[in-house]
Amino acid sequence: MEKTVQAVYANGVLHPLEPLPLAERQQVTVTIDDSIDLSSNSLLVSPAEWSYAAHDDICLEEVRHSLANIHGSLSEAFLEERRER
Repeated sequence: MEKTVQAVYANGVLHPLEPLPLAERQQVTVTIDDSIDLSSNSLLVSPAEWSYAAHDDICLEEVRHSLANIHGSLSEAFLEERRER
């Protein structure tokens, strides 16, 4: 299989920006192309945005309460949406 994915290099490790269909500890060959400007990728979060988010005062109980109000499951919602199409 040959697949091109974008990754970020941080602290000596390449971090792919999407899941990879690889087995744990599977060896692969990596080709590096650093001509791509990842800073224009809207999916990446800027350091300022991370800093802002880190100061949000959301506690675990608030998250649990919000999640408890979601009825059904994600897979059920996905299947229902597919049926409507």
